[in-house]
Order: sequence, then structure tokens, then C-alpha cells
Amino acid sequence: MADGCTSGLDTGFVGLGFLKVGVLGVVQGISELLPISSTAHMRIVPALLGWQDPGSAFSAAMQLAALAAVISYFRADVAGLGQGVAAALRRRDFEDWNFRFFVWILLATVPVSVVGLLLSSKLNSCGSPLRTLTVIGLACIVMGGLLAFAERAARHVRTIDHVTLRDALIVGFAQVGALIPGVSRSGSTLTAALFLGLQRDEAARFSFLLGIPTIALAGLFELWKLRKAGLGLHGWSVLFFGIVIASISAFAAIWGLMRVLERFSAWPFVVYRVLIGVFLLASVVIGLLPN
Repeated sequence: MADGCTSGLDTGFVGLGFLKVGVLGVVQGISELLPISSTAHMRIVPALLGWQDPGSAFSAAMQLAALAAVISYFRADVAGLGQGVAAALRRRDFEDWNFRFFVWILLATVPVSVVGLLLSSKLNSCGSPLRTLTVIGLACIVMGGLLAFAERAARHVRTIDHVTLRDALIVGFAQVGALIPGVSRSGSTLTAALFLGLQRDEAARFSFLLGIPTIALAGLFELWKLRKAGLGLHGWSVLFFGIVIASISAFAAIWGLMRVLERFSAWPFVVYRVLIGVFLLASVVIGLLPN
């Protein structure tokens, strides 16, 4: 892994080049915004293709691709919220729902930001024990079980217009779990929103809107760390190429997720998560993939 480190950061993506990073960008973009764990796929796909692990820095920086996709897909919601907050500030109407919802989003970002900073050195270091396939596989299975329980227990009746500060904080704390590779931010927040009784598509909408600051902070923080570590021009060009590709696939992933949740349920993602988790654990046991 030494050749994939830059000042202690895991930067294996640099050695992969544009074509391979483009392929992984597609995989990352799709798996980042579906509740199926992008970390798991970033370990499985390169290993099966015989490629170097792109590293945790690649996955973290790809948050910017997810950010672009979320803002593009929910542009009407984002624009409406921004206009509503601006109007409320002009009127000094701090009871306005848009203003309150904006504040709730900011408050919900605090837990994952604090814990993320505290664990940053462990999460993104070369050879991080948290990125082992055993940890990722177990996280996939556990999160799949929680999503299944939420799907069975949830009432699916509430809409985003009726969420409260308590709801926002619960989903915000659920984001902390996503710091564990294999859990998935989309998976943890969607599961929490379903437990709160939101309709499936409304739960996804709430999850994505609430996650915008977290996604932005994670991506920008990783770019700052890469700059501080002295990533070269070639590395930056490879990274931004991957971000562009991932942005396109991430937008398609959101579209697909919303269609599935509107017409069916979260069960396809439950089954997929559990199968991925079992595959990872079995692969480690039989030696198909390195842990």
C-alpha cells in the first residue's frame, strides 16, 4: 500500500489512471447514493478486477459528486428552501417553516461533523482497520437487517412538510453510523427516516436534503487534506475526472432510487445488502479476496 500513500493518506486512485478511475467513478456514483454501501463496492470491484484499492481518500472526495447530483435532482427543493429562508430573514420571521427547517439541517450536521473530525485519522489512513472486508461485510448485513425492520415497522404516512426538530436530529445522529465503512450514509438516514413514519419517497427526499451540508463538508475537507498532503497535478486531474463521471452516475442513481421507492419498497436494497455482506465475509474465509 505504500505506493498508494500521500503523507499518510490512502491515495491509491492516483496509480489507477483515468480509464480505471472512470470505471470506478461510475460504480462510486451509483453506490454512493443508493443504500447499498459505496465502500463495499470500492473494495469489491477493484479486487475482482485485479486493480489497486483506490483508497479512502477517493471515496471521501467523491462526496462532491454526490453533492452535485443531489443539488441537481432536488434543485426545486433547494431553490425553494433558499428563497424561503431569505424571505424569512428579510421579514425577521424566525418561526417560518423554511427558516426552521434550515436551522434543523445545520443542527443535524453537528454530530457527524464532530465525530468525523475525531475519527478522521483512523478512517482515511493507509491500511485503516475500519476498511477491512470483515468490518464492511458485517456492517452491510447489520444495516440490511435494520432497513428490513424499518420497512416492516414503518407506517409510511408522514411527509417532509410535517417533520420536526426531533426528526431532523434523529436522522442527523443516524449519519454518524455512516462513518463506519459498509453502513452507507444513504442507508442509515433512509432507515432512520422510515422508522419516523415517513413515506418511502419522502424519507429519501428528507435524507438527501438533510445530508447536503454533511456531504459538502466531507468532500471539501478531503480536498483540503489532499492539498495539504501535496497531491500532485496528475493526481488532481485523475481525481476530478472521477468526480465528473461519478456525478453523472450519481444523478441516475437518485432517479432510480426514487422510482423504486415510489412504486415498490426498500426490500430490493435489503436483499442486495445482505447478499453483498455474505459475499464479502465468505470471500475472506475462502481467501478469494484479501481482508
